[in-house]
Amino acid sequence: MAAEPSESPAEQPSDGPSVPAVPSTPEPGYTADGVPTFESVREKIETRFGTAIGGVELASETPEGRSVEEQYEARQQAAADRLEQIRRSMHDG
Repeated sequence: MAAEPSESPAEQPSDGPSVPAVPSTPEPGYTADGVPTFESVREKIETRFGTAIGGVELASETPEGRSVEEQYEARQQAAADRLEQIRRSMHDG
Protein backbone atom coordinates (compact mmCIF):
# COMPACT_ATOMS: atom_id res chain seq x y z
CA MET A 1 0.00 0.00 0.00
CA ALA A 2 1.22 3.47 -0.79
CA ALA A 3 1.56 6.01 1.96
CA GLU A 4 -0.61 9.07 1.62
CA PRO A 5 1.03 12.48 1.85
CA SER A 6 0.55 14.23 5.17
CA GLU A 7 -0.51 17.49 3.50
CA SER A 8 -3.35 17.91 1.04
CA PRO A 9 -2.41 19.28 -2.45
CA ALA A 10 -3.87 22.67 -1.56
CA GLU A 11 -1.59 22.93 1.48
CA GLN A 12 1.62 21.88 -0.26
CA PRO A 13 4.04 24.72 -1.09
CA SER A 14 4.48 25.44 -4.78
CA ASP A 15 7.79 26.13 -6.46
CA GLY A 16 6.38 28.51 -9.10
CA PRO A 17 5.21 32.12 -8.76
CA SER A 18 1.77 32.63 -7.38
CA VAL A 19 -0.90 33.65 -9.85
CA PRO A 20 -2.98 36.63 -8.73
CA ALA A 21 -6.67 36.04 -8.44
CA VAL A 22 -8.83 37.40 -11.22
CA PRO A 23 -10.69 40.46 -9.94
CA SER A 24 -14.43 40.02 -9.76
CA THR A 25 -15.07 43.56 -11.02
CA PRO A 26 -13.49 44.77 -14.26
CA GLU A 27 -11.04 47.65 -14.39
CA PRO A 28 -12.63 51.02 -15.17
CA GLY A 29 -12.81 51.48 -18.93
CA TYR A 30 -12.93 47.73 -19.64
CA THR A 31 -15.77 45.27 -20.09
CA ALA A 32 -16.11 42.17 -17.91
CA ASP A 33 -14.27 40.24 -20.66
CA GLY A 34 -11.28 42.59 -20.45
CA VAL A 35 -12.02 44.47 -23.69
CA PRO A 36 -11.45 48.25 -23.56
CA THR A 37 -14.56 50.35 -24.00
CA PHE A 38 -14.93 52.87 -26.81
CA GLU A 39 -14.85 55.72 -24.30
CA SER A 40 -11.59 54.57 -22.72
CA VAL A 41 -9.92 54.18 -26.12
CA ARG A 42 -11.15 57.60 -27.24
CA GLU A 43 -9.89 59.17 -24.00
CA LYS A 44 -6.43 57.61 -24.46
CA ILE A 45 -6.23 58.86 -28.05
CA GLU A 46 -7.30 62.38 -27.07
CA THR A 47 -4.78 62.43 -24.21
CA ARG A 48 -1.93 61.34 -26.48
CA PHE A 49 -2.97 63.83 -29.16
CA GLY A 50 -3.06 66.65 -26.63
CA THR A 51 0.35 65.67 -25.30
CA ALA A 52 1.79 65.62 -28.82
CA ILE A 53 0.34 69.03 -29.68
CA GLY A 54 1.66 70.45 -26.42
CA GLY A 55 5.11 69.04 -27.13
CA VAL A 56 5.16 70.65 -30.57
CA GLU A 57 4.07 73.99 -29.14
CA LEU A 58 6.73 73.87 -26.44
CA ALA A 59 9.42 72.83 -28.92
CA SER A 60 8.55 75.69 -31.27
CA GLU A 61 9.02 78.17 -28.42
CA THR A 62 12.65 77.21 -27.82
CA PRO A 63 15.51 78.78 -29.81
CA GLU A 64 16.38 75.37 -31.24
CA GLY A 65 12.79 74.81 -32.35
CA ARG A 66 12.61 78.20 -34.05
CA SER A 67 15.92 77.51 -35.78
CA VAL A 68 14.60 74.22 -37.18
CA GLU A 69 11.45 75.97 -38.43
CA GLU A 70 13.53 78.70 -40.08
CA GLN A 71 15.77 76.10 -41.74
CA TYR A 72 12.74 74.23 -43.03
CA GLU A 73 11.19 77.40 -44.44
CA ALA A 74 14.50 78.36 -46.09
CA ARG A 75 14.74 74.92 -47.74
CA GLN A 76 11.14 75.12 -48.93
CA GLN A 77 11.79 78.56 -50.45
CA ALA A 78 15.02 77.35 -52.10
CA ALA A 79 13.17 74.36 -53.56
CA ALA A 80 10.39 76.59 -54.91
CA ASP A 81 12.95 78.98 -56.42
CA ARG A 82 14.84 76.11 -58.08
CA LEU A 83 11.60 74.65 -59.46
CA GLU A 84 10.69 78.01 -60.94
CA GLN A 85 14.17 78.30 -62.50
CA ILE A 86 13.80 74.84 -64.08
CA ARG A 87 10.36 75.73 -65.47
CA ARG A 88 11.69 78.96 -66.99
CA SER A 89 14.61 77.16 -68.63
CA MET A 90 12.21 74.61 -70.16
CA HIS A 91 10.06 77.38 -71.70
CA ASP A 92 13.09 79.34 -72.97
CA GLY A 93 14.96 76.38 -74.45
